[in-house]
Parts: sequence; structure tokens; C-alpha cells
Amino acid sequence: MAEKSKLWYLENFNLFKGLDENSMMELNKISSMREIKKEEPIYFANEPSKSIYFLKTGRVKIAKYFSDGNEKILTIINPGEIFGEMAYLDEGQRTDYAITVEPSLICAINKNDLESFIEKNPELNLKLTRILGLKLRSFSERIEDLIFRDADQRVTSFILRYAEKNGKKVGDQIFVKPFLKHQNIGELTACSRQTVNYILTGLRDKGIIDFDRGKLIINKVEELKKLVS
Repeated sequence: MAEKSKLWYLENFNLFKGLDENSMMELNKISSMREIKKEEPIYFANEPSKSIYFLKTGRVKIAKYFSDGNEKILTIINPGEIFGEMAYLDEGQRTDYAITVEPSLICAINKNDLESFIEKNPELNLKLTRILGLKLRSFSERIEDLIFRDADQRVTSFILRYAEKNGKKVGDQIFVKPFLKHQNIGELTACSRQTVNYILTGLRDKGIIDFDRGKLIINKVEELKKLVS
């Protein structure tokens, strides 16, 4: 991949916007960019936490295997997001694993190199803290959903948050493309694929949303919010 192209991608991560040219050239030197095919691993559990990752294109799932042998998806990473950030916060081994959901373009930075870079650019520390804080809040909201909401509310709450975060507003509608598989939504909301399909079909029948394999359209955002309030 051409260095110019790699630098362009780095400049378009929110975390690095506003850095001067010299800082961007240094960042370019300490980072690596690679294309990864669909359903290929990026890191595994029990590996040392050495790198932090930035997703430019594609999607990545963060998952974990539990003692009963079942896989649980913890979150889906979308373009522009950071993942593997525990490498920056913790010296231990990873407890989850990351695998691409679709072909993806990923930037990796060694945690020691990133720490040194942030020392030279201290404004990044506040930005990174905010990003990690938002991720923690999102995780807390999911936990609350699992504890306090029924299946209908969990699925509805999830697609609303997912659309507001990853969708594009056009008039009164929100478009999300590509959309997630029902199986993935089920794993993220502790519901079966059949339950997810039933709930989404019900919302479509009411005209609140529309969806197919490739996209989600929320037609009535306020009505969707009422269902989870």
C-alpha cells in the first residue's frame, strides 16, 4: 500500500485530526496498515496485549469463548473506531479475540510507540480518554439492557443506538448500510435469531423501520424511542 494512501487514512481518524505535518509523518512511521479478508483473525485471547487497532473500512467482531464452549459477541467494531484498546490500559494478556466480519482495512500501532507518541502530543491523551469513556458508557448501556429490558426492548434499543451511531440521517429517516445479520444482533442482545427476525418484522409491519440483508432504514425515530423509554 502506498505511503501516501496510508497517511491519508491516518489523517482521517478523529483521534489524529489536527496534528501537524511532522507529527503525522512520525505517526506514519510507527504504524502499519493491512488489508484482511473476511472471517480472518486479527488477534486471539491469551495473547500478550501489544498493539492497538484502528478500523478504517470493513467491520470486526470482538468475541469471547466461555467455559461452556459458547461464543459470545461482545461488540461489533465499525469504521473509524478503536479496538484492542486494553493493550494501552493493561499489561496483561487479551481475554477476547477479534475477527473480521467482512474484508477490512486495519491500522495497528504498538502500544509502547503510541505511549511515546502521546507524550509528545499530549492533546491526544484527552481525546483518547473521551473515546474510551464513550466505549465504556456504550458497554454499560448494553449491560443495563440485558438486566432490565425484555427481548423486544433489547432489540429495539440496540438497533436505535446502532443506527444513531453508524447511520446517516436523510430528512426524518436514518439509513444504515450495511446492516448486521440477525444472528449477530441476537448474540449482542441475548436473543435467538428467530426472535430478532420476529421483532424486526413486527416493527417493519408497523412502518417504523424497513430492512433487508444489506440495509436498515428507520422511518419513525421518535416512535422507536418511545418503545424503549
